[in-house]
Amino acid sequence: MQNTEITEKNIVNKLSSEVKRYDYEPMYFLSYEQNICYSEILLNDIPINENFKELVDGGTFEINNCIFKSGIQKITLRMHPAGKHGLRDLQALAWDTNMKIDITVADNRKQDLKGKEVLTYVTPLSTYEVDGYKKTRFIATGKDYYEASFTFNATIPYEVEGFENARDLRDWDKKILEKKLLYEYSKVKNIYQNKEYDNIARTSYDGLRNQFVAEYQNREYINDVWTMLMEVYKQPTFEMQPIEDYKLVFFAEGRLVALMQNSKDPRVRGNTALWAKFNRGEGIETLFCNSYFYIPKGETEFKIY
Repeated sequence: MQNTEITEKNIVNKLSSEVKRYDYEPMYFLSYEQNICYSEILLNDIPINENFKELVDGGTFEINNCIFKSGIQKITLRMHPAGKHGLRDLQALAWDTNMKIDITVADNRKQDLKGKEVLTYVTPLSTYEVDGYKKTRFIATGKDYYEASFTFNATIPYEVEGFENARDLRDWDKKILEKKLLYEYSKVKNIYQNKEYDNIARTSYDGLRNQFVAEYQNREYINDVWTMLMEVYKQPTFEMQPIEDYKLVFFAEGRLVALMQNSKDPRVRGNTALWAKFNRGEGIETLFCNSYFYIPKGETEFKIY
């Protein structure tokens, strides 16, 4: 019953009508460098990046889609041991583990990708002494997990609906919540498997709207994204996978909840339990339908994001 006016055919027009353009369009970017570990990065307690494959990794990407309004934004990083890599057996975080995160802002109107620096965060070091010499190492050396957070201020011209008006689900009975959530995931799985394209559009709409509004996207780009998604959904070989081996995880300070993959397999780790396989003639591909759920205050039924 969510977004009942949305259909496969009108979703591009509806999404395009939500986007507004401005004289100054701030676009926030996050750049990271990660060494000798696996990592997760969350913005406002919503996952925006994870690496469970590479021992050394880095990249830059836009983060506006998780900035819902102007003000203080919170970045959280989580670091995990990487296990066996070559000659190193990294069952714990190593002395040379480290991570650096840069936040920058640029004007989307000027396509200035370099932008202006907002802040830089570097994981802290601890000092120790060997034979009278002071040395440094990662502050969580020898541990199996490290988490840290920092904040920055963002100023944006748009405002999209976040989750301030959603119920905090952390106080719910976990067994009841999991059973209710599994039922919702099963319904969504059937929508994809039965190729109910209008319902796929309705369940996709809120997340896509927030993304495109926050990125100031034009109709051509929105149409390309939707066409690409539909091309996958309409594959004859598209097959949803069993919802299994999952764990209940909260996001957005308890206002979003998901059934996340419980596997350590880097191919699926960090995604929800809702996923599909398909083959376009070049081998098996996967698509993760990373759906999260929330309940607005005053209501009792889940909505999908």
